[in-house]
Amino acid sequence: MLTLTLIVFVLVYLGLFLGGLPFVQLDRTGVALLGAIVLVATEITPMDQIWSAVHPPTLALLFAFMVISAQLRLSGFYDWVVWRLDRLGLPDWVLLGAVIWAAAVLSAIFSNDIVCLAMAPVLAETCRARRFNPVPFLLALACASNIGSAATLIGNPQNMLIGERLGLNFTDYLSLAAAPVGLGLGGTWAIALILGRWRWQQEAISVSAALPQQRQDDQPIALDRWQTFKGLGVTAGLLIAFFIAPWPRDLLALAGAGILLTSRRLHSQHMLGLVDWQLLVLFIGLFIVNHAFQQTGLPGQIVAALARCGFDLHNPGPLFVASAILSNLVSNVPAVMLLLPTASDPLSGPALALSSTLAGNLVIASSIANIIVIQAAARHGLIIAWSTHAQIGIPVTLSTLAIAGWWLGLIGPP
Repeated sequence: MLTLTLIVFVLVYLGLFLGGLPFVQLDRTGVALLGAIVLVATEITPMDQIWSAVHPPTLALLFAFMVISAQLRLSGFYDWVVWRLDRLGLPDWVLLGAVIWAAAVLSAIFSNDIVCLAMAPVLAETCRARRFNPVPFLLALACASNIGSAATLIGNPQNMLIGERLGLNFTDYLSLAAAPVGLGLGGTWAIALILGRWRWQQEAISVSAALPQQRQDDQPIALDRWQTFKGLGVTAGLLIAFFIAPWPRDLLALAGAGILLTSRRLHSQHMLGLVDWQLLVLFIGLFIVNHAFQQTGLPGQIVAALARCGFDLHNPGPLFVASAILSNLVSNVPAVMLLLPTASDPLSGPALALSSTLAGNLVIASSIANIIVIQAAARHGLIIAWSTHAQIGIPVTLSTLAIAGWWLGLIGPP
């Protein structure tokens, strides 16, 4: 059983690194699901242990905010934000900053992936209409959404997992993360300005000869004021409750999602159609695979061996570094699941949340938000190469990680 568990674990994480497995049509979600099926079918993880392995509060919180984000997307709110910024008539460098801060704020509250999915197509067309190069704006959108999502415990899936598993206080985490996230956004604006004006502005935008037909999802959505008010009202109520109410965040979020699903105008089929079921299945599969691996006792032995070599993952510093590296190898959610059992220090949770999220800007494959923006650009005839993304992604990642590491060291014990 030990041998089979190790084989499944290695193959699953190899699939996460490669984006799938050779010779079979499996993506990351399929690999994680298949691994979980093998473990359950062989009773390495018995059926009656699945409920304790998957951690339902995290799944509930993630699902609930997917529903809330779907409500605002269908109401046209995200499209309206970009349209409103455009109507201000701002110069290109000011508009760039406005896009960065708007994307960051929205991503701190809603899913950063949904924000990018909704805003990228509208932003591309807006830039074209004003004869701006869309590439710096789209890359700034991806970077800002990742950075902004690190500010709260609901900004992205890995932060939800960390917050729920470790029982982190919503207010305390926000107070700690606000400064490095704010400084990181300022640095991102500066980097995007410098590279966007002096490098990309002189390059021809790579545009396909014939623009692909836009998907239905990319079509602008007219603002529905009542549905927007309803979605924002529920969100505001949840945020207030997160700050002051003693009730679990997952139950509060589910209640909010239930209110939004009870609608006379937006059909639940449309809202649930925007839920990222693939991500939820990925979570379930990884929960089961990591639970089985933890049961072998090998993770504890590996952590102890690293500690004897001077790299103790129970300390926030080494955990911060390990998380940043591992997040770019297997993606941030699997990296967090693997490292979470070592988070015993009070600063370990924030260190894990900040590093795993900020590391997502390094290369295109480091974050789903990056991939969403690149794909949206391609549908609008803009081909953004890996090297082009790296021009902003690498300096943004290194600078934001340096800021976060410095901040955690500053507030930590001497």
